[in-house]
Amino acid sequence: MIERMFETASPDILVGEIEECQRGEAILISRRMTAIATLLWHRTGEAEGTSSDDPGYALITGFTRTCAEVSAAMNMSVMAANKIVGQAEALTTRLPEVARLLAEGKTDWHTVALIITRTDLVDGELMPELDRSIAERIINWQCWSRRRIINAVDAAVQVIDPEAAKERRATADNARHISVTAEPNGMARVHGAMPAPAAAIVDKRLSEMATSVCAHDTRTMDQRRADALLALSEGHALACNCNRTDCPVRIDVSPEPSRFVINVIATQETIDGCSDQPGYLEGYGVIDADQVRQLAESATLRMLSEPPVTDAAALRYQPSAALERWIRCRDLLCCFPGCDRSAWFADIDHTIPFNHVRPSAGGLTIPGNNKCYCRHHHRIKTFHDGSDGWRDEQLPDGTVVLTSPTGRVYRSMPAGAELFPQMRRPCTAPLPRRHNRRREKSARNALARRTLNASRAPNAETRRINRARRQEIDLRMWRNNMRKTLLVLKGGHPSTSPWCTWVNEPLEDVNITADWVPPPPPPRTPGGDKPPF
Repeated sequence: MIERMFETASPDILVGEIEECQRGEAILISRRMTAIATLLWHRTGEAEGTSSDDPGYALITGFTRTCAEVSAAMNMSVMAANKIVGQAEALTTRLPEVARLLAEGKTDWHTVALIITRTDLVDGELMPELDRSIAERIINWQCWSRRRIINAVDAAVQVIDPEAAKERRATADNARHISVTAEPNGMARVHGAMPAPAAAIVDKRLSEMATSVCAHDTRTMDQRRADALLALSEGHALACNCNRTDCPVRIDVSPEPSRFVINVIATQETIDGCSDQPGYLEGYGVIDADQVRQLAESATLRMLSEPPVTDAAALRYQPSAALERWIRCRDLLCCFPGCDRSAWFADIDHTIPFNHVRPSAGGLTIPGNNKCYCRHHHRIKTFHDGSDGWRDEQLPDGTVVLTSPTGRVYRSMPAGAELFPQMRRPCTAPLPRRHNRRREKSARNALARRTLNASRAPNAETRRINRARRQEIDLRMWRNNMRKTLLVLKGGHPSTSPWCTWVNEPLEDVNITADWVPPPPPPRTPGGDKPPF
């Protein structure tokens, strides 16, 4: 019956039905949460009214009574019932404005559950302000990913109640641990908690070791990361399992000390101690100002600002290192709705496609025309575009406006600009110079001549070394052949000829090492090349 209902429906109707069901689901969850919260108040009042008759050592609180009824009604465990009753209580007492938006279907339960979790330690007196702040901004989060919502909520908590965030971090830091739990089938589970900077370094180190093997390794990425942890604890590199004799990484050697780049974004005022504005740690999320200053003590600081783009740089397809760094820090995440992929592992995409034949015709390489897409969404945008695909438009401040195949419009503000208002600056595009074919051809020819002249001497030296190496190998092979002939003809007796005493020497190695170089050529004497007439 349901299949017949939608078998003739257009994609626009189907997407509309999905959106309507999501709104209806939010309203139903709001009704359920309101019912649970009301039941909690009933049972709490009953428990408080009868607590005078309780001896004190077996008091059954209203929360416990409610959890028992909810777990039976919803057929769930006690732990799951405790969680859902706690969420209902938080919505009613701490987040009434957010609960109102959920009841109206203007947000989804996924977002609300994240808000409840990330604000559970905020002081009760500051919760109304935080509740209003989040409710005013939650409408813009409908196409945000889980990571972006967490970053926005954490940043709001850092601003309104920084002491709670510091206390939560200090408590969590004291609880750091690593545990190993035995599991069936000869396996064990390693789990624990550690500071975010240390975890980011470990994560990068394991990924680096996992990608150091050759392409013929049969393990998955997850399996190689697990094996890399053992290799790291034993103090050697990750061995490749391809069992090939020509494997370039077959030899297992001790790894050299590695240096990792951990990107942390923060304002100069935060680093100097003049502000408590939180920072952002790549691979983790929002961190407080104290952590930023701790990292800054042993880090290489680099001033980040929107780089100026010259006319020539705007006409090149590949952005400069400074421009690429700015775009990744501005976006932080893939700009496609709901995507959590980090910008540091994403592609830099031209919103208006770059014109490789005539760069000045459009598609400039500037901040206002470039943004981060992960490889998956980059392919969708590139190969499923046009009137029946995804279309995007980018505003000067980096905001991306995407239009779906059914005409839905999604706005995605850069995640970095959302966390750091200092990045919200309009980006002006440099005006390309007037097209002049003769001048451009002359410039290309001059550049080609300079490149050829600069590479002529190194190329000649490389050819001389390669020719000398081939001659040396041929000469060694010829001498070895003469020694073998002498061995056959004289049965191992040495030659007595005074003209080639080298024939009595051992066989030479015909494999020349990479550091072998021929003797330098003799200097040319003036006048030595004159003809004999």
